[in-house]
Order: sequence, then structure tokens, then C-alpha cells
Amino acid sequence: MSVEPAYGIQFDLQVPILIVGGGACGLTAALAAQDKGAGVLVVERDPVPSGSTALSSGMVPACGTAQQRAKGIEDSPALMAADIQRKAEGEADPAVVAALCENSGRTLAWLSESHGVAFELVEGFLYPGHSVMRMHAPPAITGAALIGSLTGAAEAAGIDIVANALATTLYAEADGRVRGVAIARPDGSGERIGCEALVLACNGYGGNAAMVRQHIPEMAEAEYFGHPGNQGDAVRWGETLGGEARHMSAYQGHGSVAMPHRILITWALMMEGGIQVNANGQRFSNEHHGYSEQSVAVLSQPGGVAWNVYDGRLHDLGRGFEDYRTADAQGAVKTAADAAALAATLGLPADALAASIAETHETSVDRFGRDLSKTPGLEPPFFAVKVAGALFHTQGGLRIDGAARVLKRGTDTPLPNLLAGGGAACGVSGSRVEGYLSGNGLLSAVVLGRIAGETASNFVR
Repeated sequence: MSVEPAYGIQFDLQVPILIVGGGACGLTAALAAQDKGAGVLVVERDPVPSGSTALSSGMVPACGTAQQRAKGIEDSPALMAADIQRKAEGEADPAVVAALCENSGRTLAWLSESHGVAFELVEGFLYPGHSVMRMHAPPAITGAALIGSLTGAAEAAGIDIVANALATTLYAEADGRVRGVAIARPDGSGERIGCEALVLACNGYGGNAAMVRQHIPEMAEAEYFGHPGNQGDAVRWGETLGGEARHMSAYQGHGSVAMPHRILITWALMMEGGIQVNANGQRFSNEHHGYSEQSVAVLSQPGGVAWNVYDGRLHDLGRGFEDYRTADAQGAVKTAADAAALAATLGLPADALAASIAETHETSVDRFGRDLSKTPGLEPPFFAVKVAGALFHTQGGLRIDGAARVLKRGTDTPLPNLLAGGGAACGVSGSRVEGYLSGNGLLSAVVLGRIAGETASNFVR
């Protein structure tokens, strides 16, 4: 992956806007640009669009939506921004936070009304860090459903998507203006595609083991639950062109991936009363802090694993999620009539597990800071899933402004025609795993995707 001088390069094809990456960010950017009357082409390294979006839960946080109003939920960009900055301890760029929050509701409305991408408000529980219910997802509540809907919308809109096309080289002028991209195909052939504006929507660097070891060493040996194509190309290209990488130590982890099945188990089980115990049958953290930082807590336990322990009430809640039903069908969910039987099933010390379950009936703040009075105590029969901590995607990336333009290193001046969104851009989670607020990844992908597409269309009109 390189950046080379554009002088003397002949392009096989010329398009107004070129988008590298066909995940949620790239497809949303393409829809937005085309809606503004700009010609657009998406190049995607996989046979079909997928990316990290397909591996997610498909939830996009948004405020001031029709779905919220229908449920009597009052929300606003200011409240949403405050939640993001509280979790990030004020480290997130205020201009980017404001742009995301102010455009979140209208972006989901636009996708729904103009392109038939359905979103429903996810009810019944509140994800950690959010003041109100604002998670929106396709009815299936999976990332596969979201990427499927976006792909269908792009096809219906007549957007050209070139699959099996790996972007290998950017051609640029001395001032950082991108003139085109070289792509390579699996059969060894390739093309050079010229453009007037380039949108980097090819995510972060979670699939690059060397970069993970450099920037987030605590995740170097963790299970990677993202797309292997996330190799950090966008960051390297942007830096070579004069841009600046920021918050490279930030990422989204998850402390609840069923093993060995590699299926995401909804954190709603923890938020509504479940607990996590280690190989000694003991709780080890406040499960209400957040699923991202819980990845580190789980990995620090004996064997790097834990067990989600919950009851029939929460099992029924979990069955509202397709991923959970899949895990259950594959045998990941264990059940037992009482604590002793569950301990025997899981191979855990019976007395310790019984004590951990009994603790859920307390009505005070525990030693980890969790207020146990806020959720019902667990009642038999009990259920459990063996889980590991995992790295989902990185949150550091190219520094951008509120219009998704990549900024020159050390300045607030944008590069001439380079935009970034999703994992290619610096997110709004600050510099640490604890700064990740549930949904920040798809918030940046979908909403920054629309902003990037609209900004790019202004360059070529």
C-alpha cells in the first residue's frame, strides 16, 4: 500500500467520487453523494460488501428520532453529546461530536424514507453510558441485516460497486490532492481509477497484528472479531498525504463473545441483572461499566475467559436477539436447575458460584461499584455461556473536521479532496478503551458516511 506521484499517470476510468470500502460507511456515503447528484463508484476488496458492519449488532445510536418520539422518549443532540463526552472524559473532538449528534436522527430518517432502510428502537434495557434509549437497529438486530439493507439500497439506486477490488496505491500531487487509485484483482489484473474526491471508508487497523501490538498491546493476544481486511491502509495513506493520526490507542472491545462459537452475546443480559464469574466462580468487576472495557477485565482472568451467568427471565430477553438464538442453537447456552448443578456443568467451585449468585439479591452498592438494587436477583433455573474478551475494531484514525474532511497535520486546514469516515477517521471515544460509548462505531460509520458523501458532492458539483 503506497502513495505515489500522480504526474504522468494515465487512468483507465474517471469518476467524480471514489469510495474505498463497502461497509456501512462507504455505502451510506455513496447513497448521500448520489442523492446530491454526484457520480460515485465504490471499490470493495471482498466479493460482496460486508466489512466490520456485518460482524456487529447493527445498532446505531441516534437522537430526536420518530421512533423515540413514538415511545415518549425525550432526547437531544446536547444530551447525546454530553453522554459521549462523559464516557470519553472530554477527549473527543467537540466539532465531530456535534456533527454526529446533530445529524444522527435525520440520517436514520433519510435512510428510511429515501432508501427503505428500516430501523426500530431497541427497547427493554439501557446500554451503559446512555441517558435514554437511543439505539436503533434493523428488526433482526444484526449487523448482517444492516449491511444487507444498505447493499440493497445501493443496488436499487444504481450505484456502481466494484467487488474483489483491493485498493493498493493512491496517486496524489505534492499538495496532497488525490488524483486516483490503483486497484488489484484476485486474478492479478488491475486498473487505475481517477477521481475528483476520495472517501476513505476502509475501517481501521484491527486486522494488522503489528499495529495492534504497537498501539494497543493489551489486545495483542485477544480474539479479533473484526474484518481481517482492516489493515490500517487509510491511516498510512492519510499520514503520507500530510494528515494526522489521532487516538490510535482507542478501540472497541467486547467482554461477551461466546467461545468457541465466536458469537456475540448481547450485553443486555448483564445490564438487566446478569453477572460474570471467572474460573474460580467469583465475580471480578462491575458488569455495568461497559462491554468494551470488560474485554480487558475478562482477558485478565484465569485462562482469559469468563462465564455469563443469568436466569430464565434474561434467557427470554436474550432470545429476542438473532445472535443469541444462534448461539443457543449451537449449544453455547448451558442451563441447570440450581446453582450446584450449574457449577457441576461448568466445572466451577460450587460454594463460590452459589455465593456469586446470592450476591445478586443484595440491595446495596457492591465492592465493584455496581448498585445491585437496580436489577432483580437471579432465580433458578440458571443459564450460562462461556465467553472471551475480544477486539472488535479500532477507534483511532485520521483527524477530521465536522464535514469529514481529513485535516493537515498540526492544523485545522483540510487536505484538498480527501475525506474519511467510520474506522478510517478518528472516532469520538477519546484515547482509551473505557471511552467507548455503546454504538460509537456505527454512529461514526453511518452518520460520518452521509456527511462525507455530501461533502464530497460539493467538491465535484
